[in-house]
Formats: sequence, C-alpha cells, structure tokens
Amino acid sequence: MTTIQPDVRLMMSPESEGEIPIEPESRFYLSQRLRLHYVVWGDERRPALVLVHGGRDHARNWDPVAEALAGDYAVYAIDLRGHGDSDWAIGSQYSLPEFTADLGTFATHLGRDPLLLVGHSLGGAVVLQYAGVSPERVQKVAAIEGLGPSLVQHEPADLRMRRWFAQLQDFEQRAPRRYTSIVEAVQRMRGANPNLSAEMAEHLTVHGVKRDEDGHYTWKFDNYVRLRSPYEFNIEDARELWNQIRCPVLLVRGDRSGAADPEHDGKASAFHNYRSVTIEGAGHWVHHDRFEPFLALLRGFLSGD
Repeated sequence: MTTIQPDVRLMMSPESEGEIPIEPESRFYLSQRLRLHYVVWGDERRPALVLVHGGRDHARNWDPVAEALAGDYAVYAIDLRGHGDSDWAIGSQYSLPEFTADLGTFATHLGRDPLLLVGHSLGGAVVLQYAGVSPERVQKVAAIEGLGPSLVQHEPADLRMRRWFAQLQDFEQRAPRRYTSIVEAVQRMRGANPNLSAEMAEHLTVHGVKRDEDGHYTWKFDNYVRLRSPYEFNIEDARELWNQIRCPVLLVRGDRSGAADPEHDGKASAFHNYRSVTIEGAGHWVHHDRFEPFLALLRGFLSGD
C-alpha cells in the first residue's frame, strides 16, 4: 500500500485559482426504460474515460477532474438513475446490480470498449462490479472508497424485512427538503462535507438542485436512493466478482474517512493486479479534499506510469 503525504501547497481547491471555464455537452441514453443523463468532455477521438459519482451526488461533481483530463481523454461523466438529470426509478429499487446494468448499457451505447473507469463511493462499487461482470470490456478501473462496509453486523432476515417495510412506510410520508435560496442549500452542502471549499460547495449545489414552481429549491436526487435494502452486503459474492477482474485496479482511500485499509481487512486480496493508495489529509471525497495529489495519482495510473 502507498500513502501520499499531505503538502500544504496542495490543500487548495482547484476553484481557488479561478472558476471552471468550460461547459460539457449534455446527452441522454435509455436503460431499462429510464432516460439517463451524462455529460461529455473533450475530443471523442481520444481514449474513453467514464466517471461514476457516488450516492446522492451527480455527474458535475467530476468537473475539475474532467476538465483536467479532457486534453488526453474523451471524458464521460454519468448521472446514475435517480440522480442528477437522470430519471427516477419510480416503484423500483436502487440496487447495485441495477446501477451496474445501467453502466453496461451505457458502455454498449458508447461502443468504445475497452473503457477506462473511475468511480467514487457507490460509483466505485459500480465500476468494480461491472469490471468483474464484463472484464473484457474494461481496460483499467479506479475505485475511490468503493469497497463497501468494513464490517457487516448480521441480523435475522425477519428483522431486516420488518425494518425495510417500516422504512418504506416512512418514506411514503416524507417530503423533500426545501430551501429558500441557493445560499441556504450551499450551507447544507458544506455541513455534509466541511472539507469542501466555498467555491466547490457552490458548484456542486448549483448543479445538484432544481427550482420548484414556487421558487424553492430541492435536491435533484430521488430521496428513495437513501432506502436501505433488506439484503445484507455479501462480501463473498463481492470477492468472487472482484476476482474476475483482469485489468489493473487502483484502490484509493482517504486517511480521514474512516474507511478500512483494504490490505488490512483482506479485501485487496481478491484482486489480481492492484495498487492500494491512502491519501493523507483527505476524507471520503478524496478527489475534492486533495485534488492535486489525487489527480497526479490518477494520471499516472491511466497513462501506465
């Protein structure tokens, strides 16, 4: 495992040196009868790089990374179902298999195999599962904090199902949180991740909210993406899928996130060709908290250094 030490010169957000000057192209594709959104950066004659965000996030969270890499790659950042400008999956679940199937449909839509894949959190789990299901379609895969929980406390199935039913009933009564202004929503964003710069928090919020008819703002993601599945995380199944990956794998974690070191908890042993890196001074959103070290790491991995 490699640990990247903090450097005070690199603790600033990329936006501190100026606002993001480029707007990507917005497009859509269909998967399982849902209209799903993605954005495109760069010249599509270059190698295809696909970026997958985490839960309750959106494609534009990748803007600084995409802009930095668009000179070398055609960068595609997708909105998962129920997130960003993609359709909500009304009456169905937001499960890892469904997210993974959507990524497979997107890969077919692009027709650019083999792909370079990068995912954060939920997106990291998605790209790793896809690389295990379709190893021949993936050239390299990087997962930022995407290995799932370190420890799963087993509970009886009847208890899990009862809790799930109760959660469903609770969600049916919930109303989306509403904000009177962008400023108020930005404050909520910074409360969720205090490490964000003011500029990045505003950027994520502007692209992460929609305005209602009465002028209030709500988050774009479907609140049902918060709903916990009654099925437990199955580490045996996950390991079997990870073991099918044949391309190089980059596993990234922040030392302040609380995520376990995959070399210590044994998860890394499921991979054949991997590198595990801990970036110091970063929490769960490594690519925001320590942008420059993360970008240097990712560049080297993608280019083969």
